[in-house]
Amino acid sequence: MATPLTATEMLAALKAEGLTVHEHDGWRTHNRDRATGKRFGPVHGVLIHHTAGHGDKELCYRGRSDLPGPLCHGWLGKTAGLWMIGHGRANHAGLVDPDVIAAVIAERALPHDDHATMDGNDLLYGLEIENLGNGHDPYPDDQYHQAVLWAAAICRKHGWTEKSVAGHKEVQPGKIDPSFDMDDFRADVRKQLASKPGGTTKTSKPSTPRVDLSRLITAARTDPGARQGHVTYLAGTNLVEAALVKIGYLGTTYAGDGSFGSVTVRAYRKWQLHLYPGASTRPGGAADGIPGRDSLTKLGAKTGLFTVVA
Repeated sequence: MATPLTATEMLAALKAEGLTVHEHDGWRTHNRDRATGKRFGPVHGVLIHHTAGHGDKELCYRGRSDLPGPLCHGWLGKTAGLWMIGHGRANHAGLVDPDVIAAVIAERALPHDDHATMDGNDLLYGLEIENLGNGHDPYPDDQYHQAVLWAAAICRKHGWTEKSVAGHKEVQPGKIDPSFDMDDFRADVRKQLASKPGGTTKTSKPSTPRVDLSRLITAARTDPGARQGHVTYLAGTNLVEAALVKIGYLGTTYAGDGSFGSVTVRAYRKWQLHLYPGASTRPGGAADGIPGRDSLTKLGAKTGLFTVVA
């Protein structure tokens, strides 16, 4: 928990970390404070997003008809570099899980985000990274490295550790951004914080989120018969549901709640039948709707949204 950095302090912190920073006209006073009657802060951490598009710097500055800008504090292009977009309250986080925010404040492992009742725009800095987020759009090494530096600069200035960094998908149910593994990202931020400001630590390449097969099988066998809203394996289920939506086997209405319910089982069965025409849909059959290593690995590879671990 901290008082938000002034525009001057933010700029200085980012440059001290070794970043080249571009300033959008008007960014220092571009915020939603007056329009909402809510002051930005105190701040608790930094939030990482992907934009789900290309060439969207101006969109992040202006916003949309249904969501006024700024949509972030910083925008990080594939080749255009880091741009200051807003200062103050920005429309980037939306409603977030208060249990996750409590963990960010305490700098401990994040719990599953199973509800969203707290306004994250009040209390989180936001970075939008230019990327389609479809699992097949690569993050250039320099772009990813700059994202690490951005997060580390703010954490260093506030005296936070890498545990004050979260992905949008970790604080709001149904979100899948950013499309890289946040544990690996935080590890890179930790390495950067261990160096002197402006140091040139080598960051890893952004890694695809991982789905644990055994935990997913447990979810697929447990959730359909459990009480409404029961969640066994939220992160993995959300990724698989996003993949099923992407290939047209699951409607968006049924995705993002973290529960591998009967509708998801039926959608996964369609995917298995696509892979194994004529396979048995009876319990234990190759198309019974319970993920197997082969079908799950092929789903992750086809969509680019995840890899599979045992």
